[in-house]
Amino acid sequence: MQCDDRVPVIPTLPDAHPLDDPIRSSLVGAHSRFAEWRGRIARYHSEVAGFFGHPEDMTAQDWADLGALLPVGEQAALRGDGITPPDGWRVLDRIGLLQFDGSALMVEPEPAAQVLTADDVPEMLDLVHRTRPGPFRSRTIEMGTYLGVRDGSRLVAMAGERMHPDGWTEISAVCTDPDHRGQGLATRLIRAVGYGIRERGEVPFLHTSVTNTGAVALYDTLGFVLRRQTTLTIAEVA
Repeated sequence: MQCDDRVPVIPTLPDAHPLDDPIRSSLVGAHSRFAEWRGRIARYHSEVAGFFGHPEDMTAQDWADLGALLPVGEQAALRGDGITPPDGWRVLDRIGLLQFDGSALMVEPEPAAQVLTADDVPEMLDLVHRTRPGPFRSRTIEMGTYLGVRDGSRLVAMAGERMHPDGWTEISAVCTDPDHRGQGLATRLIRAVGYGIRERGEVPFLHTSVTNTGAVALYDTLGFVLRRQTTLTIAEVA
């Protein structure tokens, strides 16, 4: 959706790797139906995700465009080591972010996994609230395929697809109910989501924070390779 009320802008990306700017790469391609643009700044529809795509060398105009796309009371998470907000903004936090390449991930289907649908969203939101794997909103499920494992009728583990930069798909929302950990559910679901990604001829990747040492150790054992470490700056309009 074009949101630039100045001059219509056709969003383009520089000649760079899709994972260098996975948000804008997704929003000019597979996720263009969710896109809101203003100048060089892109965001997902707010019910889908809270992600903003932006160049690392943000100009005064970029910051103005970001402010115009940012709903009142919402924060922007901006990736890049050199992000310094101008006057009128304040930094709330800086988080170390790791990006992993899953080219070497061994994938396989998981017979116990079910494809989750919009009817499952209330349970998915409840599981996310209890386990806090990262952002998940009411329409995040529309970003890709989500798989879940149930104990009886109760959803106890899930994982799915989030960003889709050209040739790649992000694995996200990997979470397991605390009472069902230690059964290898996260590993099985990661491999199963990765299987679907490979079947499309794409490559899995994922993100986590530098402080999530348990996830980092798991991803290492599964064959993920650290591609990039950067900083996530959480900022809001002052």
